[in-house]
Amino acid sequence: LVLATMLASLAWLRGGATSGSDAGGAGGMGSPSPTSLDPADWATLRASAHAVLDASLDKLEAASEGRVWTPVPDDLKEALRAPVPPEDGLAHGELCERLLALLPYGPGNTHPRFFGWVHGSGSPGGVLPELVGAAMNANCGGRDHVGIYVERQVLTWCKEMMGFPASAGGLLVSGTSMATVLALKAARDARLGFDASREGGLAGGPTRLVGYAAQGTHSCIKRALDVLGVGADALRIVPVTDAFTMDVPALHAMVAEDRRRGLTPWLLVATAGSVNVGAIDDLDALADVAEAQGLWMHVDGAFGAAAVLSDEVRPRLRGMGRASSLAFDFHKLLELPPFASDSHRDSPGRGVGFYRWLHVNYDCGCVLVRDGDTHLRAFSDRASSLAGGGGGRHSADYLAGNARGLAANAPWPVDLGIELSRGFRALKVWSHLLEHGTRALGAAITANLRHAEHLAALVDKAPTLTR
Repeated sequence: LVLATMLASLAWLRGGATSGSDAGGAGGMGSPSPTSLDPADWATLRASAHAVLDASLDKLEAASEGRVWTPVPDDLKEALRAPVPPEDGLAHGELCERLLALLPYGPGNTHPRFFGWVHGSGSPGGVLPELVGAAMNANCGGRDHVGIYVERQVLTWCKEMMGFPASAGGLLVSGTSMATVLALKAARDARLGFDASREGGLAGGPTRLVGYAAQGTHSCIKRALDVLGVGADALRIVPVTDAFTMDVPALHAMVAEDRRRGLTPWLLVATAGSVNVGAIDDLDALADVAEAQGLWMHVDGAFGAAAVLSDEVRPRLRGMGRASSLAFDFHKLLELPPFASDSHRDSPGRGVGFYRWLHVNYDCGCVLVRDGDTHLRAFSDRASSLAGGGGGRHSADYLAGNARGLAANAPWPVDLGIELSRGFRALKVWSHLLEHGTRALGAAITANLRHAEHLAALVDKAPTLTR
């Protein structure tokens, strides 16, 4: 009955509900269906799309002009409090006007003089994959289509760049906050036992887990422990050195004290570029501690991990590839206008240098888990599909896999995280890396360091400023 209903619905849809034709139309060439959401006039939609694209590119080309941030005017705020849209909708011309009216009032992070909150500025080229992704409308939670292969290639590149083995697990997510939740869930389940942790949760045993992070560690770590039921109080804050890095002797003492109290040290969070001061922990030393103490070492590399592409910074990230897991963002970091000695001054089309770290358009982050099997076991419940499809207690589930066809291609991204409905995030990362290449991105990161040094020198010279 279900299959018959689906087939009848598909036949009706092919007749016009989405093709723009009525039931008597052949191949979408009949008269428009009154229930179709397709445009009655594709030429008008095409013209509107070109107008919006041109206006968007105009904004990006002139990003260095005008104010950095413009408050949303009161009349626009009032318009955005309007009730549910009219039953008949808007014509494309009016819709375009509504869309373009929003362009001037973003957070300001596309402007070269925006220095707040390590917001990435994105990249003009990022417009292109967003267009292609919208046209494809791919659900990248699973199945056998090109979006899954693009994401796998991006993850393979990430493993190579970050020094993780090819067998590591990985997933693209909204950002480091979500990546941290996934990484620490894998860590929790691995310590408590997958069956016990996933089925019984923390109530299944008396173990009191504790973790360690340096003062100044990002708040997403505590939030992840809260979400996972471990509790934010389970995170021990380790003092820092004068360089704002974790004090390793103090860490040793805290771990020993917690063991003496009958607690279970389990997690060590290292930071590769703290958001407050840019500090990088001694990752090699912390990896040694993690191995000696049996701790899961997670690296928060939200923006600092990308500096592995810079020849100058890479030595300071030595040890990152030894981590049990790593979380980082593609949509960070900071951009600065060039100063006089900068060889990249007056970048074409921007008016000023447009420097980026990874600077993929919002949003996209990544989680890597060194042991791919641990990553898979922490999330997958499609056991039958992982064996090639068919049979098993999940075989009647609509998510059951198959050996061939659209339901093949296990494991799926949903087997490695908590989202089944996922957009095609990988496309913009894939396109960005292909457009710029790792050499240019690494050089831009190094140039950004020169900007920071220049700013520091200016602060040192100013009698009213200190650092």
